[in-house]
Amino acid sequence: MALGTARLSRPRGAAGSGESTWLLPQASRLVELPYSSSDDDDDGLLAGDTDLPAAEHPGVWCSVPPKLNTFSQCVRYLAFLWNLLFLLLGLLTLAVGVWGLLAKGSLGGERLALLGSDPMLLFVLVGLGASTVSLAGCLGALHSSPCLLRFFVGAVLAFVGLEVLGGLLLLAARRRLRDALRDALLLCLLRYQEEPDLQFLVDEVQQSLRCCGLGSYRDWETNPYFNCSAPGVQACSVPASCCLDPWQNGTVANAQCAFGVLRLGDVAASTVVHLGGCMAQLGAWLRGQAGGIAASAAVLVLVEAAGVLMALKVLRDIAP
Repeated sequence: MALGTARLSRPRGAAGSGESTWLLPQASRLVELPYSSSDDDDDGLLAGDTDLPAAEHPGVWCSVPPKLNTFSQCVRYLAFLWNLLFLLLGLLTLAVGVWGLLAKGSLGGERLALLGSDPMLLFVLVGLGASTVSLAGCLGALHSSPCLLRFFVGAVLAFVGLEVLGGLLLLAARRRLRDALRDALLLCLLRYQEEPDLQFLVDEVQQSLRCCGLGSYRDWETNPYFNCSAPGVQACSVPASCCLDPWQNGTVANAQCAFGVLRLGDVAASTVVHLGGCMAQLGAWLRGQAGGIAASAAVLVLVEAAGVLMALKVLRDIAP
């Protein structure tokens, strides 16, 4: 508009000519300045957009997972296989425990009250805990889940802490442990015919350690089936695992080799069964196996520590 007005209203004379010559360049500048400045700004903005450093766009880089090197990938797959092995062992232990409970009918209504003292319950609890923790480690290593890996590390560290605390308590309360072991063996004697797994355990201990009863073979009188006042055929008897030779002709198990032993004197009974109790023999065996037990506990702690270190390595790679 300023340029058009200057051209249409051209004044006469030298003064008008001079004024027109001054207005035209000013009007040209007024028209051209916005155009050139916008071009420069647009060019500068485009150049600024294209020249922005990558650090100003953090969202693009956060969506891309970090690329693991060869060593980190090997540790990740090794952690998966490591936990898969313990997952299978945990499921196997759980299956054995559940099978034992179902085979004995311990999950039924009439025997549910005795479930707390059933040895198979220990297999169920250990298998359930091991399989749950190992499953978390497997999925955490396979899917690179920080949450599952942190749960796995925390659970394993809790188990290690409980194991160390249990070992210290065993060392500090050895006498109480001896009394607890005596009570447990007495319970096994009382429920010998009622629990097949307890019967198997007692027979294995008596045959391996060549012993009978707790303190002597006469401890079996506390059993309601072996007591001399019992009406059955096993009255005044002891289990066949107490016999010096529980085999007939060296091939067939003789279940009646200890019938009527409690009616005999100690001299006559010594020719048929072992007179010594299992409590002293078991204590001597545990003292002799102390080194092996300590080595096994140390190996277990090292295995758990290796799993924790691998999980921490994977966790550090995926969530630095």
